[in-house]
Amino acid sequence: MSNAINRGEFIRRVSLAGSSLVMSPYLASGAEIFKGAPNTKVVMGIMGTNSRGLFLAKAFAKLPNVDVAYICDPDATVLAKTIKEVEGVSGKKPTGFADIRKMLENKDLDGLAIAAPDHWHTPAAIMALQAGKHVYVEKPCSHNPREGEMLVEATNKYKRLVQMGSQRRSFSNVKGMVDKLRNGVIGRVYFARGWYVNNRKSIGTGTVAKVPENLNFDLWQGPAPRREFKSNLIHYNWHWFWHWGTGEALNNGTHELDVMRWGLGVDYPTKVVSAGGRFHFKDDWETPDTQTITYNFPNNTACTWEGRSCNGYESEGSGRGVIFYGDKGTIVYPGANGYKIFDNEKNKLVEEVKDDTPFDPTNKVSPFETLDTIHLLNFVESVRENQKINAPILEGHKSTLLPQLGNIAFRIGRALNCNPDNGHILNDKEAMALWSREYESGWNVNV
Repeated sequence: MSNAINRGEFIRRVSLAGSSLVMSPYLASGAEIFKGAPNTKVVMGIMGTNSRGLFLAKAFAKLPNVDVAYICDPDATVLAKTIKEVEGVSGKKPTGFADIRKMLENKDLDGLAIAAPDHWHTPAAIMALQAGKHVYVEKPCSHNPREGEMLVEATNKYKRLVQMGSQRRSFSNVKGMVDKLRNGVIGRVYFARGWYVNNRKSIGTGTVAKVPENLNFDLWQGPAPRREFKSNLIHYNWHWFWHWGTGEALNNGTHELDVMRWGLGVDYPTKVVSAGGRFHFKDDWETPDTQTITYNFPNNTACTWEGRSCNGYESEGSGRGVIFYGDKGTIVYPGANGYKIFDNEKNKLVEEVKDDTPFDPTNKVSPFETLDTIHLLNFVESVRENQKINAPILEGHKSTLLPQLGNIAFRIGRALNCNPDNGHILNDKEAMALWSREYESGWNVNV
């Protein structure tokens, strides 16, 4: 979808996303998508807008009766760009802030969308909840397992909605696929395999450098203990440093693991094993560029996820996806909004569910832009109390915890045994030391 598409055209396309798939009983028609007409204005603020956050800001601004009134980013250049682009979409100029604490003081702000670096996700969400705001937080919802637990606790305490950016929870045919799995379309589902591949380049060796004048690095670091600014950190490479990021397993694997956990009907694992490393380049990249994580669950099922950040060879013809294996067949889900069902005798194609919603694989920010917007609309309509939220934070935490456990297993170099009631690691003090993190003085996160 072109960035030039205006608000009216965007709404029309979202409606068409419903009508084009109306043959599926799992997707509402365009009219039903906007059930409970948008008669209540929802005022949104967006935090972290260099990439995905810019998409969120414009996408929310294009929704009916949604006012993106506030933008927060510690980079003055990014902030100015976002304000200009949102004004171009909505005709109204948002107010800009460098400090999220100042933005949350606005009484008319209804919801905060968070697309800042991972170390900010839970702290900003809890701040927003404490200020009485609803929260849309991009995956992963937390930087570490304890933060995920805290976010669930805060949601229950402050009685506000928190939706994680698990967009596939709002994809019509994916919901239908999970319903079919529940109804035994491939018999008892006992194993799932997910994958994500990319062809990322080296980040090189950074040097301690002067902070750019346009960047408030103190606010960028926020709750994270202070580190010196390095030349190869911002705006994207922080993903590959444990101090701020969480690696490819959470950057992308969270999506596949959420679908696998959903389809298998599981919550927390009993055992987690991970292997991999930084194999392709010798540089500052700390997290694995190649990783496998395998999980066993208490209902006699398992799943595995494979991530390859620096080799883009596709699996099953797709750069990402999930396969479910059952005792009577197989479902291949290539990561968008369609899937195929095969029998278990001759691997014969039994059913194919297709989707003609616009899809742009070259769009690295939002290849499923129209479908993603349905997830955003679900959040807004839930704030209006017209719908139920599709990806509540308890489900988001469970799906985020899976790759977090995989990273812990990778970092300590051995399998984890877990409590299937809450995912806690059993009898391993070294592993549990990575369950939480320390915070910069004055930035402690409390529910």
